[in-house]
Amino acid sequence: MRTVRHIPSGRQKRVVIWTAAVLTVGLLAGCSPSDPGLQPATARQLQARVLEVSEASSRNDPATAMKALEGLEAELAAAQSKGQISEERRQTITTIAAAVRADLEQAIAAAAKAAEDAKTAADQAAAETPAPSTGTPAPSTGTPAPAPAPEPAPAPDSASPSESGNDDDKRDNEGKGKGKD
Repeated sequence: MRTVRHIPSGRQKRVVIWTAAVLTVGLLAGCSPSDPGLQPATARQLQARVLEVSEASSRNDPATAMKALEGLEAELAAAQSKGQISEERRQTITTIAAAVRADLEQAIAAAAKAAEDAKTAADQAAAETPAPSTGTPAPSTGTPAPAPAPEPAPAPDSASPSESGNDDDKRDNEGKGKGKD
C-alpha cells in the first residue's frame, strides 16, 4: 500500500517563499523598463502585480498570491493586445508565471490536504472519546436548566411579643428545658 504524504507546513512555507523569490527576480527582470520589448508604463504596471504576488507569497497566502498572479497574466495579455509588449518578452514572463502557478497550486493543494487531514483526525478523536457520563441525561436543548427557586421564608406571626405588650416569650417553652423528662 502506498502512503500519500503531504508537504509539512514548514516545507510548504519554504516552497511559497521560494516561489515569491523566483517570481520577483524573474518577472522583475522580464518587466524591466529599459527593455526595448516592453514600454516603461507597462513595465511599471506589471512590476506592481509581481509585487502583489510576492507579498502574498511571503505572507504564506498562496490563494491570494494565485489571484494576484491571475491579475498579472490578465494585464500581460491586455498589454500584448495593445502592442505594449513584444511576443518574446510576453513568452518569457508567461513561462516564469507558469512555473510560479504550479508551485502555488501545489502549496494550495498541500494546505487543503493538511486541513482535511486535521479535520479527519479531529473527527476521529471525537468519535473515539466517549462523552463523560454523569448519570443524568443531558438537557436536549443545549441551554442550561434554570436554577430552582428558593423556598419562601415562613410568614412572621401577626403579632410579635413586643407589639402585643407581652414580654412572656417563654410561655410555650415551659417544661422543655434540660434535664426535664
